[in-house]
Amino acid sequence: MSKLHLFDMDGTLLTGSACLELSRHRGHLDTVLEAEEAWGRGELGHVEFYVMLLELWKGMTDADIDEVVQGSVWLEGVRDVWADIAERGEHSAVISMSPQFFVDRLLGWGASSVHGAQVHPDVVLDPALVLTPEGKVNILRELLERYALTRIDCVAYGDSSSDVPLFRELPNTVAVNASETLRQFAAVHYQGNDLREAYALGRALVDRDVPGKASSVGGERARS
Repeated sequence: MSKLHLFDMDGTLLTGSACLELSRHRGHLDTVLEAEEAWGRGELGHVEFYVMLLELWKGMTDADIDEVVQGSVWLEGVRDVWADIAERGEHSAVISMSPQFFVDRLLGWGASSVHGAQVHPDVVLDPALVLTPEGKVNILRELLERYALTRIDCVAYGDSSSDVPLFRELPNTVAVNASETLRQFAAVHYQGNDLREAYALGRALVDRDVPGKASSVGGERARS
């Protein structure tokens, strides 16, 4: 039986966020930091957030985006993890609320599929295409159907409250350098900068006959 490994990107694979890195490149880091704080407090909606960002990103080229992706700080071992998943005949997917044009670059790193917000600075924003936390669950269900897998065959890796709906849906979950909010819903926790170590925890969950809770790196225990 194959497996499905779902990865959030911002804060999980990438230190920080794609939106911050794109805005830093355009010289608008402070503006977006303030906007992200407002979004975190619920004072700014997903659509309003992107309306502001897309205006700041106008004129970005593919070369600019490639430069941002390559210059961002990623956890170690991302390509190694996806290579191992592929060698086992399993599937990896990135589900991110960041722009699709950014997460698309991860296909070249070995991810089986990538899913982000269908937004672009040179295209009129369609609010229906801005991915929400609940939308991550819809993508999960589509992938399970595509690969003829069940929830037990899947493990998710995330770091923040935007991953809560996904973690509620699955028994096998790894909180990676996560917020306290998400840790409450995770089967195991990982603190560190090497995705291979977080993947080892997820691998242990989906490889067991009966999924359940497990201990995490650094002496912490998963919350029951």
